[in-house]
Amino acid sequence: MTATPRHDASRSANKVATVTLAFWVMKICATTVGETGGDLLSMTLNVGYAASSLILIGLFVVTLLAQLKADRFHPALYWAVILSTSTAGTTLSDYMDRTLGLGYATGAALLVSLLIAVLAAWRLTLGSLKVDHIGEPRAEAFYWGAILVSNTLGTALGDYLADSSGLGYLAANLLISAAILLTVIGYRFTRISRTALFWAAFVLTRPFGATMGDLLTKPHVKGGLALGTVGSTLVLLVVLGALVALSTWRGRRDLEATWS
Repeated sequence: MTATPRHDASRSANKVATVTLAFWVMKICATTVGETGGDLLSMTLNVGYAASSLILIGLFVVTLLAQLKADRFHPALYWAVILSTSTAGTTLSDYMDRTLGLGYATGAALLVSLLIAVLAAWRLTLGSLKVDHIGEPRAEAFYWGAILVSNTLGTALGDYLADSSGLGYLAANLLISAAILLTVIGYRFTRISRTALFWAAFVLTRPFGATMGDLLTKPHVKGGLALGTVGSTLVLLVVLGALVALSTWRGRRDLEATWS
């Protein structure tokens, strides 16, 4: 006798993570690794911004293609794509600023416009920006496009606040933390669109990760903790890996319970 799942079959097509507190912790870890890992490749290993961007964009393409081909949500694969967009976003932002000479402010303004364009095209094409259930190929393509742009934007915004604005890493981090807190308050106590708040939080957690990465790696004279890119990246990868493993275990447990 064949077992019958106790859930709606349409939900099995969902290919993205459930947005919970653990999601945001993992997102911050991934974005901070994006900052420290991108800097490790481009500066510490002296690969350069252009070459680093090509390498990390290549990694993003590989992980994204695997994600798009998957028939359901795989935590390790999903977070690998998030991580690859974060690292690629770091080097792309630095390339725009330092190689093309656009500056963080101009780069951030261009990326804001691009993100608005992606979200507008998504809304006009599919009629919704909801992220709680994504399985349709076009929706997934828009989803990952918006994530790549928002992570690149977050890097530019974080670097602008920490460097160009003169705030420094700690003050910039506190400012972004306050903005994230306002987003949380909006979620808990207002009727503001949950989708709008999700994208606001997604964008804000990237500069939070960027400034946190700078706070961890930069020397004391620049207001950082001088932990270095190698050590910071390894520690954050261990934390993220443990959380992904826990998410995978819980997913398998829930699936077994569904089919039992």
